[in-house]
Amino acid sequence: MSLMIFSTVRGIGSLLKSKTYDQPRDEEAKSDRKVLSVAWNQDWSGFIVGTERGFNVYSCNPIKESISRETHNSGFKIVEMLFLSNLFALVGNGYTNSEYPPNKVFIWNDHTNSFFCELGFKSQVLAVKLRREHIVVVLERSVYVYSFTNLKVNALIETVMNPRGLCCVSQVEAKAVLAYPGLHPGQVQVRDLRRNIVKIIKAHDSDIACMSLTLDGSFLATASTKGTLIRIFNSLDGTLLQEFRRGMERAEIYSVAISSNLKWVAASSEKGTLHVFHLRPDILSLPKNINDASSLSLIRGILPMYTYGNERSFAQFSLPVSTKFIVGFGPENTVLLVGIDGSFRRCRFDGEGGQMVELEHKCFFSSRQTDDSTVVM
Repeated sequence: MSLMIFSTVRGIGSLLKSKTYDQPRDEEAKSDRKVLSVAWNQDWSGFIVGTERGFNVYSCNPIKESISRETHNSGFKIVEMLFLSNLFALVGNGYTNSEYPPNKVFIWNDHTNSFFCELGFKSQVLAVKLRREHIVVVLERSVYVYSFTNLKVNALIETVMNPRGLCCVSQVEAKAVLAYPGLHPGQVQVRDLRRNIVKIIKAHDSDIACMSLTLDGSFLATASTKGTLIRIFNSLDGTLLQEFRRGMERAEIYSVAISSNLKWVAASSEKGTLHVFHLRPDILSLPKNINDASSLSLIRGILPMYTYGNERSFAQFSLPVSTKFIVGFGPENTVLLVGIDGSFRRCRFDGEGGQMVELEHKCFFSSRQTDDSTVVM
């Protein structure tokens, strides 16, 4: 069974692309589905939507529904996908059917149309993250790391109170990096899962509200509950590389992302403005493995420190204030946004900055229903 699981995860072929719909969709039924959660896959090539009836998967280029599963008797408040594979992590809302309670993680294999495992806990699951080797489950005060091959616990990590279920994990095969809140407010711990090396980063004075790793785990973006500053760290040695100012007033940061080419950082917040920031060009030359980072730390005393003040965004886009959006990057200076109102937006910015241009705006669900129980991962 463990070998089958691993093979399925690695076999990211054309399973989603082969799904087509020859019959017209029931638009009236579709508009009645209530969105409980939305989440990107690992490289922003697709996203998954949890509803009170099941879950739906979409590819982004172009935007298209790839999978619709509504046979379950309960909705899913947490949904995660692994790139464009046939494996999904699901956590039930626990209200309409106890078969999918909020303290269990179900891994769904869409190729076999069945669950091949479930992971149970004594308390409510707040988040799940997937990589090809690991399943990461976040509880209020702890993080469990499971091996995908044998479902054994690789690590059990204690954290500060983490009601947002904050956690992020790298995706390249060469490095397994996990970031999560530390044991004190404003602290982030970065763990190398293979070497079992932990780096503690004092990221903010107040509690962490949002965090994101690059795909290779080399760089970490964080924001606090104050929501005025976004900071970029070298995750290997904890160096503060750059600081961005979103605004002067407090705001909840919903989502932050670092582009795969390490040129841009994007953030969405409750203020209804998407901000895009410039990353310093020399970030690309910084060490990306633990040995080089250790060497850099030894000679840090003779290296010039980064002394720039916090920087403002160079490009912006206005969004509905009442809606939470998660942000990702597309090709050719585009930013992708998925909202809990059932909307998808594609925007473009240029080198001059200013207001971004909306290239695409589609509603995949009805926008008439959302409430405070909606989860943005």
